[in-house]
Amino acid sequence: MKVPFLDLRAQHDPLRGEIMASIQEVIDQSAFAGGPFVAKFEEDFAAYGQTRFAIGVGNGTDALWLALLGLGIGPGDEVITVPSTFMATAEAISYCGAKPVFVDVDERTFTLNPALLERAITSRTKAIIPVHLFGQMADMDPIMEIAQRHHLQVIEDACQAHGAEYKGRKAGSIGIAGCFSFYPGKNLGAWGEGGAVVTNDSTLCQKIRVLRDHGQNKKYYHSDIGWNGRMDGIQGAVLRIKLKGLDRGNAARRAHARVYDERLAGLPGLIVTPPAAYGVPVYHIYAVRVTERDRVLQGLTERGIGCGIHYPIPIHLQQAYRSLGLGVGSFPVAERCANEFLSLPMFPELTPVQIDTVVREVKSSVSALPALSLVEGAPVASLA
Repeated sequence: MKVPFLDLRAQHDPLRGEIMASIQEVIDQSAFAGGPFVAKFEEDFAAYGQTRFAIGVGNGTDALWLALLGLGIGPGDEVITVPSTFMATAEAISYCGAKPVFVDVDERTFTLNPALLERAITSRTKAIIPVHLFGQMADMDPIMEIAQRHHLQVIEDACQAHGAEYKGRKAGSIGIAGCFSFYPGKNLGAWGEGGAVVTNDSTLCQKIRVLRDHGQNKKYYHSDIGWNGRMDGIQGAVLRIKLKGLDRGNAARRAHARVYDERLAGLPGLIVTPPAAYGVPVYHIYAVRVTERDRVLQGLTERGIGCGIHYPIPIHLQQAYRSLGLGVGSFPVAERCANEFLSLPMFPELTPVQIDTVVREVKSSVSALPALSLVEGAPVASLA
């Protein structure tokens, strides 16, 4: 049988009636750009994420960019982040006029390695953006301690971590701000584009609210040069309904991940990485590391198993950042992961039969690799 990488229809069909009724309310009130439906979602999302404020914006990239602008980061500044992330993390830094500075990731969490952080700080460093990759939060306590010692701001890139926890604290609630994407495939996905910044800082909240609306404090009175970064009313209405099921969906993802962990552990040539002990992940992506990844991916595709690669080229090796002068070998863990990551089907509605099929085909594809692939230096079965 075929197993899709993601099945949004399975998620949306049970909600279709409620969502369509809510969209009809938006239409009836003509509340399309910002407005009361966005405001209600902002209240709900802030409460859910253990923060005082949430600011709905156009997408996750806007969230990162406006958070940086709201903190006054601009030309001549440096912002530290990781090379193992989606391009938007670095793009937001560059669009402020600042320079992204990379720190390699930890081999067990695939998030910013705190042991390498301090050596990347210079007199120009103004902020740190740890990325909660695949729904696994970064190790925030040492990151925050280093940031506070050097008087730096921390912005959490939580675009893949809706509802994830670190020692009982929700993603986005630890730094000065947390940034979320509601791209349709996310754990909390819109019916289009959407994003949000969460914060406990009232001054930053007001600054971002002004910046997202062309820099105006009130209509036609512009205190800043801003941007059109408002959230659509329809997306606010959809997200408010879907937020009610987020914890249930995340719990299902964790249950699926436990099955994958148990049944794929010990397979030569494949790494299954357990979640960090300090938190509760939400498995936006379920990624394993596989020897001869591209050959395994081809085999799974031929067998009808939808898989992905997140991400095949680390940001420091992208052509767009060639000017930084960072070549192969600059960040060895990120580079190894880019060559080995394979993302398996992961969504709340996965059935036991679908999971059985994925596991069987992964085992078959990996076992079909020639023995030459499983040499010293290749991935081991697990990382304890």
